[in-house]
Amino acid sequence: MMPPTGPQERPLGAYGLRLEGIGAARSLLVPADPNWPTLEMRSEIGSPPWRDSDIVSDADAKLRLQTGGEIRMERATGLVVFTMQRPLGEREMIHPYLAPVAAVAGYWFDRESFHAGAFVADGSTWAVLGVREAGKSTLLAALALRGITVVSDDMLILDAGTPFAAPRVIDLRPSAAHHLGVGKSLGIVGARERWRLQLGPVEHTFPLRGWIFPEWGDRVEASGLSPPERIARLSAQRGLRLRAKDPSRLLDLASLPAWELRRPREWDDLDASTDLLLDLVRSSAT
Repeated sequence: MMPPTGPQERPLGAYGLRLEGIGAARSLLVPADPNWPTLEMRSEIGSPPWRDSDIVSDADAKLRLQTGGEIRMERATGLVVFTMQRPLGEREMIHPYLAPVAAVAGYWFDRESFHAGAFVADGSTWAVLGVREAGKSTLLAALALRGITVVSDDMLILDAGTPFAAPRVIDLRPSAAHHLGVGKSLGIVGARERWRLQLGPVEHTFPLRGWIFPEWGDRVEASGLSPPERIARLSAQRGLRLRAKDPSRLLDLASLPAWELRRPREWDDLDASTDLLLDLVRSSAT
């Protein structure tokens, strides 16, 4: 991957990556450290060959998209090419399509990645992990509406236990957007309909303090997870299904406190579950 280029006005990026070729999507990004690796983003119209799996090596990567497209990455040049059968807007490129790119770059640069969101409370970062439709983005949006800083929506990149800020948006499902009264309809982006909530800036990121696993249940409640449970759940939510370069890092992350947070699917219980979440993380700081 190419080193950072020369001086540039307001270098921007996300996930610890300095991004070029992002044009109209600049408002979704954060100030980039000049020492971050630089990626040049491009898109093209085409029909890439069908693949039954992703291909990731130490030099390049070819990633399948659910829409039938492909992402090609070259480590030495920092070139990232999105190939799809329709034009790809720059805002789509940054979210949601940048997330798998960040996971591969994280693998190359010895960072950890998880399919997770994250937020900041009392000077610490907490990750929110769960299977699809477990309510992660809804919970993060509810936190954002309370003035809580959201670090990421659906991909968490960690460097030595500290997260990088993701693009400054949360993409909600229509029902969540309508209940919360926020978001702008994007139509179908990727594999589903999305309503986009714009987030505020991230002034500073803080070390990861623990994990929250939202689940559906009969009532609002939380229970702690044992170390073996944490390892199993974290392994299942890693950003890339490749053998970890240093398995001890996963063990270190699994040593952090973790809770399963359950709530009914009824919208009336969202506020109570958000209250409980904040009580949990704040009590852990004392």
